[in-house]
Amino acid sequence: MSDNTTDFGFERVDETAKAQRVAGVFSSVARRYDVMNDLMSMGLHRAWKAFAIQMAGVRPGHRVLDVAAGTGDLTVAHARRAGSSGEVWHTDINPDMLSAGRDRLRDAGLVLPSLLCDAEKLPFPDNHFDCVTVAFGLRNMTHKDRALTEFRRVLKPGGRALVLEFSRVARPLEKAYDLYSFKVLPWLGRRVANDEASYRYLAESIRMHPDQETLAGMMRDAGLGRVEYFNLSAGVVALHRGFKL
Repeated sequence: MSDNTTDFGFERVDETAKAQRVAGVFSSVARRYDVMNDLMSMGLHRAWKAFAIQMAGVRPGHRVLDVAAGTGDLTVAHARRAGSSGEVWHTDINPDMLSAGRDRLRDAGLVLPSLLCDAEKLPFPDNHFDCVTVAFGLRNMTHKDRALTEFRRVLKPGGRALVLEFSRVARPLEKAYDLYSFKVLPWLGRRVANDEASYRYLAESIRMHPDQETLAGMMRDAGLGRVEYFNLSAGVVALHRGFKL
């Protein structure tokens, strides 16, 4: 297997091709992204994100970076907690997702910096942010280890990185979850978003993402300390948190 290949769902593709193909997926789904999230998770994604916001512990005056922020629901929540004295950045590598997020920020009456950037090469100084979050974006990155290292770099000492992501479901639920993932999700994608392929990729990318313990180890390898994770919905999703010590 070539060192220059990586996973795109169950496929092996050249590293340079993955970013383009992931971009195609999210450009396709951007305008139906929130509707599909509600349908796919039966609304549970709102509770998962609310838990992440609670565990982020953002307070007035904090500097916060929301990576792969997409439609901006976490960004809005961070901004309301950081207040007018805080600094909250909405960032994404995909211009269509970034645009959808900007619309949400405007609808919420927020004027925040919104930046097109690559999580593996963040354009921010060292030791700048109190908190970095990424929700359902890490699994789409080509070099997850580089992104995690960047999160640590831009954090202030004592700052924390939070990763909310699909993970490994509890074993008794595996068969039912597989049926839902590979039959229901693509069907929903076809009927609601007119895009079956993107939601088939979603199911595959979840299976290729590191499990809870592996991701915790990757965060430690990136230099984060006090790493812990919380299983949500029987491990369908996990929230990982680590600190820059």
